[in-house]
Order: sequence, then C-alpha cells, then structure tokens
Amino acid sequence: MSGRCILHLCFGLPADPDPELPERLRRLLEGFTPRVQLIEPDMAVLDLTGALLYWKRDARSVTELVQLRALAFFGLRSSAGVAPNRMLAAMACALTGPGRRTVIDDSPETISAFLRPRPVGELPGVGAKAAATLAEYGLHTVGDIADVPQLTLQRLLSARAGRALHERARGRDTTTVDPTPAPASISVEHRFTRDELDPAQHRRALLALGDQLGARLRDSGQIATGLTCTVRYADHSATRRGRTLTEATHHTVLLARAAYGIYDSLGLQRARVRSIALRADALRPDEQATRQLTLDQGDDKPLALEAVADRARARYGYNVLCPAALAINVAPSAPWTMERGGRLPPS
Repeated sequence: MSGRCILHLCFGLPADPDPELPERLRRLLEGFTPRVQLIEPDMAVLDLTGALLYWKRDARSVTELVQLRALAFFGLRSSAGVAPNRMLAAMACALTGPGRRTVIDDSPETISAFLRPRPVGELPGVGAKAAATLAEYGLHTVGDIADVPQLTLQRLLSARAGRALHERARGRDTTTVDPTPAPASISVEHRFTRDELDPAQHRRALLALGDQLGARLRDSGQIATGLTCTVRYADHSATRRGRTLTEATHHTVLLARAAYGIYDSLGLQRARVRSIALRADALRPDEQATRQLTLDQGDDKPLALEAVADRARARYGYNVLCPAALAINVAPSAPWTMERGGRLPPS
C-alpha cells in the first residue's frame, strides 16, 4: 500500500475496565506511530503512513502485530480496518469481526469494489431520513450515489450534504488523525443474553443505559455535550451514530430522549442486536450547565424526581430504584436494574 495508510481499531472492553487502561493502551499504540488518536473507550485511529518503512512490514503485517500486542498485554480483542483514509478504514472496521482485519488497498479499483455494493446508510452522515429520501429516487447503494451528478444530490438533500455525499461515495476523505487527547467521556453498555430482535427491548436497554449514564455523570459532577450510540449485531458488524445535544446535560430523561432519537435514526428493521452502548462525549463541569427556558412544566417533574432518586441511591444503593418502564412484566423480587460494568440482567 502506497500513499496514506490509516488503521482503525475497535476493542472489545471488559465489563469493568481498569481506569488506567486508555492511557496504557495509548502508550502501546504510540510505540508503533506517534500519530495516534484514541477515541475512548473502545476505538483508536493510527496513521501508519510513516511507520511502515520503519517497521519494514506491509500494512497487514503491522496491523496483525498491533492486534497481537493489545491482546497479549491487555487481553483486548480488536477488529481492524486499514485503508487510505479514515472514512474507509472506519467502514472496513465496522464490517470486521473480533480478532480479524480488513485491508483496502489504495487503488481506485479496490476502493470501488469495496464501496459500491455497500448500502448508502453505511456512509458517514447518512441518517434514516436522508437514506429514505435517496431511496425514493432509487438510490440504495453507494454505487448508485457515485453514478449520480453532484448537482442532483444537492437538489435532493442540500448543497452542503449533497457535496459531502458526492465525495464520500467516491471514497474521498481528507480527515486527518489528530493525536490531541480526546475530551473525557463516560460509556455504558448492555449486552443481550441472546441476539435481540424486539425494538421494545432495545428501547428498554437504552432507557436503562441513559439512567445509569445520567447517574454516573451527576455523581462525578459532569455534564455531557454530546451522545454516541453504538449498536453491534449478530454478524459482528456495528453501527455508530452520534449527535450534539441541544443543551449540555446530565439528566436521565434528556439523555434517554436523545438516545431514542439516535436509535430511531438508524431505521433498524428486524435487526439481530447483540449489544447497545451509550457514550457521553465532551464532558464539562456541571457548574457550566445551562437550561433552555420552556413553558412545559412536565419537563421539570422528572428532574425533581431524579434528585430524590439520587439521594435514595446514595443511601441505599443504586438498585433501590429504577425507572418504572424497566419494571414492566417483571416480578417485584427481581427488578430489571443495572449491574456493575453497565450490564443488565437477563430480561
């Protein structure tokens, strides 16, 4: 592989990871290249462009060595995607199972062969609404998009979105690897005991994750300015979507509402989901929080109840209370509550 070489890694973290693991992992990765961007808690991007000559190996061999050392030193299995830019590397990684790697050469033929059959929804920035709009005009795959003139895409979407989609459908991405440490984040994950098809169970998991995420943010005195949802499927592929919150918050009801919005934007239909994770991004001290004025007094009631629940949990433990929606159809002796490490007991 000549030109740029970007490695995108997704790690399978343990249920209760060591708080020092991200920094230790960063040091290991910086042993391969100084251009490492660690996207906590389970992703890293490396620019291997200048490292291949130093290691006297090709991209696949260096990637295998990175995965082997992460497994040997920290017990972390990882999926890896290698490509000439970050977008392609991330897409390749999302389609790769744990312990495996997908390498996309920088030849136009290889990039085209990888991209053209992919559903248009796999391109970054294409949500359910945009995908539905494109589908109305018979544009279902990346190849369909690549064959459409840019001006047509701009008329269907918008000038900016159409231009970006035109570039991405041709495998073009100029995003660089920024070694600056990412803003602090907090993540929680729910792993289903079986591949779950029921959207109602997906939403219950999102509510429970939002509840735990909010409790951890309030306990640490922080607010989140963004939220990222990662859905992993039975075939080991994954979909990741994020959004900036309209107001930075640590309130469960607002986090859960945003999580539902992200989930709905995925447009999942009979998807066999293996796990769902939520990540609170770009954390800030909670004294910087602001509240947007609203005429709906109903929004204030959950926040008042939340403060009462926090005091009860501080005294009697986290599992003393849970949102009512999580207790539906569950025996009183076995409430559907969160365990340590962000997992939920079997429903």
